[in-house]
Amino acid sequence: MKKISFILFTVLLFAGCTQKEKQNQNEKKENLQELSYAVGFSITNHDEYKEITLYNPWENGEIFANYYLVKDENTEVPADGLKVKIPLENIATTAVTQLEFLSLLSEIESINGICNPNLVYNADVQNRFSKGEISDLGDSFSINVERTILLRPQALMMSGHNQIDANVERIKQAGVPVIYNNEWMETSLLGRAEWIKLVAVFFDKSEMADSIFSEIEKNYNSMKEKAVHVINKPKIMAGSNFRGTWYVPAGRNFMSQLFRDAGADYFYANDTTSGSLPLNVELVLKNFSDTEFWLNCNFSTKNELIKADSKHALFRAVKEDKVYNFNKRLLPSSANDFWESAVARPDLLLADVIAILHPEILPEHELVYAAKLE
Repeated sequence: MKKISFILFTVLLFAGCTQKEKQNQNEKKENLQELSYAVGFSITNHDEYKEITLYNPWENGEIFANYYLVKDENTEVPADGLKVKIPLENIATTAVTQLEFLSLLSEIESINGICNPNLVYNADVQNRFSKGEISDLGDSFSINVERTILLRPQALMMSGHNQIDANVERIKQAGVPVIYNNEWMETSLLGRAEWIKLVAVFFDKSEMADSIFSEIEKNYNSMKEKAVHVINKPKIMAGSNFRGTWYVPAGRNFMSQLFRDAGADYFYANDTTSGSLPLNVELVLKNFSDTEFWLNCNFSTKNELIKADSKHALFRAVKEDKVYNFNKRLLPSSANDFWESAVARPDLLLADVIAILHPEILPEHELVYAAKLE
């Protein structure tokens, strides 16, 4: 009888725990902030704090980092993450891809440190750096530890990678919170842009970010709807020849999605890989010699293009002067706004490509990032 009672008690205890666990999971789902495209993070609103979960893009199902954002430092949070007091008053950044998010949120004044200042296009950031209001933290792949610790930003935002950075570990040990921004691992353009919502939470500006992103999303999808239904989809090629090897966007690369949304016919559109495809010149000539447009060509002029490799002159796009780069906003320092603000403004990038391929859809559009090789 005692044995039966013990078994019954154990079953009821287990059932109660399971029910409570399910209840907690349901409550968490109910408090999740809605994301439409980004898959690399989630935001959960609790009564006393906000929870940000970053998912590991290199290990499916694993957590990359947890953050618990509080307005009162005495607020108790789970022990499996980093507690960060918000709103942040200052922040250091390591990648130019993070700057436009801060600019759209009107938080340029909060930046007190940057890496690779020579690669920054944003005029406001350049101006503050020239005045000494922003510190140079060195190269993003070899950040100056001593200078960063001396600066003591309330947070250091950086791109996450699938390896441990010894310098960053030292910065963490010194008490500087490190916020990982992995937008670059998203496979969709709007997914990358939606990371503005993650940045916004640290400044307590979620409503502002929602409004900004909603407008960008609306613009993007409105243009996409017009372009994807065109009857004549011009064939395009993309990428450039680097020392005999051509690197072109793979089918799941965000650039491939850009071409698809702009109403283009891209040879590798149905490829199932991400990143870039390394090809030899012969294969590129076979697949792209008769394409009408060449986009994202990494040369400044047509003469420079042909001088780099005489085979370039064999492409139809070169013969018909339909070669474009994304270097319109390129500074002498090599800072290129395509790598900076286009991350947060995919609607402007899409408009450029549509205006090139289908000028009848956007006849009044002035190119923002793209420029024709002359």
